[in-house]
Amino acid sequence: MKELFEQLYFSATEQDVEKTIQESKDIFKKENWVPIGGNDSNFSIIENQQSNPIAALVEKVTNSIDATLMKKCIELGIDPKSVDAPKSMDEALEKFFPDSKNWDLNTFRRKQAEDIQIIADGPTRQSSVIIYDNGEGQHPEDFENTFLSLMKGNKNEIHFVQGKYNMGGSGAIVFCGTKGYQLIGSKKFDGTGKFGFTLVREHPLSEAELTTKKNTWYEYLKIDGKMPQFDVSDMDLKLLNRNFTTGSIIKMYSYQMKGISGFAQDLNQNLNEFLFKPVLPIFTIDTKERYPNNKVLQTTVYGLQRRLEDEKDYVEDWFSEDYDDIVFGKMKVTCYVFKPKQEGKTVKETKADIQRRYFKNNMSVLFSMNGQVHGHYTSEFITRSLKYNLLKDYLLINVDCSKMKYEFRKDLFMASRDRLKNGAKAEELRDYLKTKLTKSKLDEINKRRKDSIGLESEDTSELIKNFAKNLSKDSDLFKLIQNTLKLDEKTRDKPEKTESNGNKPQEKQHKPFKPERFPSFFKLQSKANNPIPVPVGGEKTLKFETDVEDHYFDRTDDPGDLQVSILKVKRNEPNGGNQQGNQKEPGELLNIIKSSPDKGTIKITFNPDIELRQGDEIEIEANLKGAGSESFQEIVFLKIVDQQQKKETAPKEEEDFSNMGLPELVKITKDQWQGLESQGIAMNYETVMNPVASGDILEKIYVNLDSNVFLNYRKKLKNEEQILVAQKRYIASVYFHSLFLYMITKKKNYKLSQSLENNDEEITIDEYIRDVFDSYYSDFLLNFGMEQLIGSLED
Repeated sequence: MKELFEQLYFSATEQDVEKTIQESKDIFKKENWVPIGGNDSNFSIIENQQSNPIAALVEKVTNSIDATLMKKCIELGIDPKSVDAPKSMDEALEKFFPDSKNWDLNTFRRKQAEDIQIIADGPTRQSSVIIYDNGEGQHPEDFENTFLSLMKGNKNEIHFVQGKYNMGGSGAIVFCGTKGYQLIGSKKFDGTGKFGFTLVREHPLSEAELTTKKNTWYEYLKIDGKMPQFDVSDMDLKLLNRNFTTGSIIKMYSYQMKGISGFAQDLNQNLNEFLFKPVLPIFTIDTKERYPNNKVLQTTVYGLQRRLEDEKDYVEDWFSEDYDDIVFGKMKVTCYVFKPKQEGKTVKETKADIQRRYFKNNMSVLFSMNGQVHGHYTSEFITRSLKYNLLKDYLLINVDCSKMKYEFRKDLFMASRDRLKNGAKAEELRDYLKTKLTKSKLDEINKRRKDSIGLESEDTSELIKNFAKNLSKDSDLFKLIQNTLKLDEKTRDKPEKTESNGNKPQEKQHKPFKPERFPSFFKLQSKANNPIPVPVGGEKTLKFETDVEDHYFDRTDDPGDLQVSILKVKRNEPNGGNQQGNQKEPGELLNIIKSSPDKGTIKITFNPDIELRQGDEIEIEANLKGAGSESFQEIVFLKIVDQQQKKETAPKEEEDFSNMGLPELVKITKDQWQGLESQGIAMNYETVMNPVASGDILEKIYVNLDSNVFLNYRKKLKNEEQILVAQKRYIASVYFHSLFLYMITKKKNYKLSQSLENNDEEITIDEYIRDVFDSYYSDFLLNFGMEQLIGSLED
């Protein structure tokens, strides 16, 4: 049996496995194959799992992490299902790996990562994948209840592991070549029993079965009714720095990973996206035989979060907000904003570099559980929901759902753990994130980027009036503009406020903020008379001063914490008398938002639940963790008050179409390119125009007067008058063609996407129009006016 296992294990591709099967037909006869899960209708269960081969591979890695934690638990004499077992993965990490903080150092991290290895094998165009873990392992007789079961739920009572139904590991089979070959081998960690193995495949339908079966199924090998097994103490299976003794090893032949050119870097970056913050580090290993010129063949996977925090050349700013809500429970959202332009690179090069390193799978908003991504939004959430078009390619958001209420979470994620359900809960969460993030620091960052584009614009008022003067209000064109480009009239900057004596107010002198690693104080800003009023159905944001660094709550090394708890609730009884309520969690009476520190300020926002009514008083304690056992407390009193009536709004004046707010026209010359590029707006000789929108509202159209298209056209002209006329024509043509292309595309509700190397990326209307003008369209506009076109037809 050992010879058979090694023959299969050292087969490089599915063709090699097929050859072994053909040469040993007595072993691989029909009677020796058993349906996975004992069900020959398992095709739909296995096929309907992860839609992405990397996500399916991550499930295998997750199982290896689970097995490693289980082994540690049992070694400590703890029943994994008992009350003494850890209640979460974080608690398990602290209990089983007390020195885990050392993993931030490369030497310690690499040593730990040797316990879970992902190894490349076979030719580069048909890579096979080996996954090894030094975990609990399984006896051969237990394979059918573990590796080969479906929907058994054998981890359902164990709180510190990720898996529940024992089905995720089977999702990778469908990506194993064309025949589903997967080799599984394992030995119990305590050395008892034999080493067992089996081969999994897609059942090849016979001619007779083709006429009676709608679908095939997946099956595994048993020889004469018994799982293949043999005695062995260790084997050389080409692992990194060790022989195989105990644990598990799985080989997936000719694994379908489109666009993955190498394990050490390319696969590593993909895995980091799906494993935002894994509990344990993992090795990705390639070989010199596959890539003889590659100097980096072994790299550790330790999650995208750590990469984002370490690679300061790419990330401009990041912050987090903690939400505690009556509907979904607790959730932490962390936003990472990338630099729009790196030193020595153009905007286009910077964008491509960021895309390659952090968005290989087009995931802009990650929904993670215990560090593993369970679903995502693409960048359309940033443009359509948040309307931050300038941040489309420069924003990554992680939504940590680990502490979310089970009742909400179960209706949010698919059992395959690779995508969100298209249901009411998902829509509710999307709307919530949209509302909260547009009020967060993210809005300040977006405004800062827009405001920093300090360029003088062309006054379009005369252009608009002349355009509107001859436009019939009964025309289809007028209706198109009204329905698709109806913007509020652009308001001019308000004049600066002056003091009563007519002088400008003096700017406040701010002391430079000197952040500390741990806080030395925590206090409420501008202490008002208690209790602080909070309107029914509204919210109240309180600001607290501290001296701790901005990323105190989010850093991986010694992170801090801010706890908000309700001490007392004093009810206002309508029939007389007040009474003190029972102590409750904040999420039961108040929706809470806690922001990460921002230059010495921590914001806490309170939103009363419907259970509270006017006159109720709440005593709240905010507790900021300091160094060691030190902590800082602030107690505040809130009182629920009647919501202020909204002021009556003045009746709307009839719209004056001549003042309709068309997008701003901005003329750009070469000396202004750098200012635009620094904010992520591409502008060079190849660029003709670049529209800027917020969501689907077109705000500005930048027209490049130093584009190759216009400069080449100018060379044909003889005098300044011709050049001036040509420039006006160029500006007007680009501006109005951009405008109408935008309106028509939006009006028709086209969904635009671009085929990239690995997937299709949704693009916005403004990106599409920019690319159209960069691709000969503007050249056509300049060189072929209506009279030339009519003339060419007459010829």
